[in-house]
Amino acid sequence: MSIVLETPRLIIRPFRDSDLESFLAYRNDPDVARYQGWNVPYARESALEFIAEMKVRQFIPGEWLQLALELRETGGTIGDVAIHCMKSDPRQAYLGYSLARALWGQGYASEAARAALDLLFSELNLHRVVAECDVENTASWKLLERLGFRREAHLVENIFFKGAYGSEYHYAILQREWKMRE
Repeated sequence: MSIVLETPRLIIRPFRDSDLESFLAYRNDPDVARYQGWNVPYARESALEFIAEMKVRQFIPGEWLQLALELRETGGTIGDVAIHCMKSDPRQAYLGYSLARALWGQGYASEAARAALDLLFSELNLHRVVAECDVENTASWKLLERLGFRREAHLVENIFFKGAYGSEYHYAILQREWKMRE
């Protein structure tokens, strides 16, 4: 199934070849990459491979699906939202997001995450959605808490990431908790 979600300010859709330059721009921003799983510089070849893969990827348990965030007003790609349905339990998923730095603090990540959660809980009938973030990524964990996620764990120096041990917060929200917020 090809997923396209619409919010008041965003179209959340499969990546297109035309997303390449904006995708490279935010992937190569050290501030955006700081808490993400890629390194800067992010190579053009890697971006081409990523877009080629994501533009045809379906929502399949055990694989990450990343969707482009298109700004309705301009048609420009400003980030992405990522969903990973667990292979071991397809009614649970991970949620992630990335956003171009120029648009931080304007509610776009929250809008995209809300749309993804609506899809996961209402249309796909998932039971639980999990999100993880670095404890130093204050904007991300505050966003998760605003969305109603519950902090379930504080893991101390649990991950060797970009040359040093880092600590993470683990969050989750259940379908019934999400639906109570509506």
